[in-house]
Amino acid sequence: MVVISVDAILERAKEFDLSPQEGVFLLKQTDPSIIAEIGIVADKLRQQQVGDTVTYVVNRNINFTNICEQHCSFCAFRRDSNSDGSYWLDWEQIRAKTIDAVERGATEICMQGGLNPEALINGKSLNYYIKLVEIIKQEFPQLHLHAFSPQEIQFIARLDRISYAEVITALHDSGLNSMPGTAAEVLDDNVRAVLCPEKINSATWLEIVETAHKLGLPTTSTMLSGHIETPLQQIEHLEKLRTLQQTAIKNNYPARITEFIILPFVGALAPKPLRRRVGRDQPVLLDTLLLTAVARIYLGNYIPNHQPSWVKLGLNGAKEALTWGCNDIGGTLMEEHITTMAGAIGGTCMSVSDLQNAISELGRPYKQRDTLYKTQFVTNPRYDKA
Repeated sequence: MVVISVDAILERAKEFDLSPQEGVFLLKQTDPSIIAEIGIVADKLRQQQVGDTVTYVVNRNINFTNICEQHCSFCAFRRDSNSDGSYWLDWEQIRAKTIDAVERGATEICMQGGLNPEALINGKSLNYYIKLVEIIKQEFPQLHLHAFSPQEIQFIARLDRISYAEVITALHDSGLNSMPGTAAEVLDDNVRAVLCPEKINSATWLEIVETAHKLGLPTTSTMLSGHIETPLQQIEHLEKLRTLQQTAIKNNYPARITEFIILPFVGALAPKPLRRRVGRDQPVLLDTLLLTAVARIYLGNYIPNHQPSWVKLGLNGAKEALTWGCNDIGGTLMEEHITTMAGAIGGTCMSVSDLQNAISELGRPYKQRDTLYKTQFVTNPRYDKA
């Protein structure tokens, strides 16, 4: 086995020279001192690529229904229609949540839900999703609407027998501003056959995200980690994201990936077969931190914004990730159901002061951002220059 020095990793990362084999090598390290050194390199790269300022967004998460036709093995959120615990928000409930978010200073609404085949208007799924957009954007055009995963885009297209491009264009024209890169889980079809056999395959996920970029709709990117996947499959996932972003840059698409988020598996209340197979209820922090560091090194300048999940790791775990390559601590959320129903202990809402205090405890400056990391609002007076 070729031994890779930390210095070589840093030099390769500067030139985006890190190979999949080298990435796998890093992820297989078990020596705490070597893992710590990888974290140091990632943190240095973070500083070089995006600076020391930690950003956050004031947003509200709205999961409009948990009724879903699929049965993913990791999901404790989904319910069958009319079963105990199922819900489907009506228009006034969504509007009320949006009004509350605006009153609390939100600049973004993040909205996703289960795949509910009954969600139709005049027999069309797309009409229902357009109404979801309009109920928010017609009254609050200033809000950035970040909504509908590639899986939801495929769901609409399949039900209505139209193309992905038609769905994305219609939603974008109605006021959708960006798309979450969720439903990626791990972009390996052998893993997906166990985790989510009814979901879209890796190629379809990549096709829908690239189509969004071509049509001017930015996306995020994610990885569900820490379940049955191997280091090789983790790196192959990162390689597919890197290639996707390189394609957008090379072809000068009007939009691209804005951030990468690791979503460590929470199994406390997940379906029993996968929970037994994984053998633990909560994420292993050190495993997540190592993956966080390698993701920074591997994706680097192509996807410069990296965010941990305080919902899954807790605020202290997310704060730790800010020293392993992350530069953003995420959003306030105000409510969150998907991960919480899986048994996460991080909570469902974080105040702006909680986020700011966590960042300040690291001796780092903070700034409020918008969804696309462009507009910045509140800064930390402790670090402002006169």
